[in-house]
Amino acid sequence: MRKFRILIIIVIFILLFLFFTRLLSPKYATSLVEGSMISQYYNESKDHEVVFIGDCEVYANFSPMVMYEEEGIKAYVRGSSQQLIWQSYYILEETLKYEIPKVVVFNVNSMRYSEPVSEEYNRLTIDYMKWSKQKVDIINASMTEEESIWYYIFPILRYHSRYDKLTEEDFEYLFKRKDNTFNGFLVNKNVKPVENLPVQRKLATYQFEDICYDYLNKITKLCKDNGIELVLIKAPSLYPYWYDEYDEQIRNYAEENDIAFYNLKNNVEEIGIDYSADTYDGGLHLNLNGATKLSKFFAKLLKENYNLTDCRGDSLYEQKLEEYKEFIK
Repeated sequence: MRKFRILIIIVIFILLFLFFTRLLSPKYATSLVEGSMISQYYNESKDHEVVFIGDCEVYANFSPMVMYEEEGIKAYVRGSSQQLIWQSYYILEETLKYEIPKVVVFNVNSMRYSEPVSEEYNRLTIDYMKWSKQKVDIINASMTEEESIWYYIFPILRYHSRYDKLTEEDFEYLFKRKDNTFNGFLVNKNVKPVENLPVQRKLATYQFEDICYDYLNKITKLCKDNGIELVLIKAPSLYPYWYDEYDEQIRNYAEENDIAFYNLKNNVEEIGIDYSADTYDGGLHLNLNGATKLSKFFAKLLKENYNLTDCRGDSLYEQKLEEYKEFIK
């Protein structure tokens, strides 16, 4: 009887521990929604022929639903805020456990960052990844000096002080998640035209760090080992500045490794982007209108250059497309 009581106490303790861990952890449902994007992938169909990896320049600028409607491409954006290149690599490695796409599109903006930026950005990418070898690897590669892996294993150690900051969101989404994207695309309808960009300052060095090339090599090898076409892109953002010296390094790397590279800023006129109407934050990211234009252009480019299937008529995607159209109204 005594053993049974001890067992009951242990079970109650575990349940309370899990309950308060969930209660105190950020939900990323209606605020900081970027933190929910990584987890949404796990509930999606795993039949994507194109997978995007990278930072906000992919999840804000490319709409898979538009790509499906225009060219029948099944695509998914596994992007997250300030996704660093080693994070992109481990997310790609995790993705290949679920599916092998024909094309992987990597936005090279993160080549400019060789160190973790902040715990806050790390959390937006890592918190809701499923536990796996890749999650352990991404934590170890991303932690700042102030962080501990135990804070990721037991989030309550990190978030216990949130008890006086809880909102309605924390209770409403205690046992459920909210999908905030359409196949990884985060819709933003706001308009903030480009007006005054910061002065383009000279840098002490324009050379990408070795750690960035190391992980770019890993991404390249992972794709080649799995028979995947790797496509490097630079989204048509005006800021932060993408220097000509950056562009030259990526073009040289692409040529040396027989990889396609598209700096889409060079195609702005052809795409039809109007920076007075097609951006929601003064040129950093495109809004819905701009992303629609870019997605149409890029879908056509992919269809013309890669052996992608026209999947229009797929019942699941037709339903998603209707939901997307209803949402953007």
